Amino acid sequence: MSREEQVAPDILASTLVVDAVEGGLARVEREDGHLEDWPLASLPRGVCEGDVIRLRVEGGDLEMEIDHELTRTRRRQAQAQLDALNSGGTAQEIDL
Repeated sequence: MSREEQVAPDILASTLVVDAVEGGLARVEREDGHLEDWPLASLPRGVCEGDVIRLRVEGGDLEMEIDHELTRTRRRQAQAQLDALNSGGTAQEIDL
């Protein structure tokens, strides 16, 4: 039996990435790349731009939490990509 077959069918898991926060809304990117505006109050307290949020739906209940480790990993990767671009001799540097 594969891992997918072992997960109960009423359990769904997914992630969101917070693209922007403005006013009472957060623009989030779903795993399929779609962008949506969510009420900031519906997301975990203290959420910031760039945070990765883990979603889990089980038996109709939705749980959300910020994945701090994955968020740090993504930020380090993005900074490394920008550093590589900046080292290419462009006139202006970009920092996160």
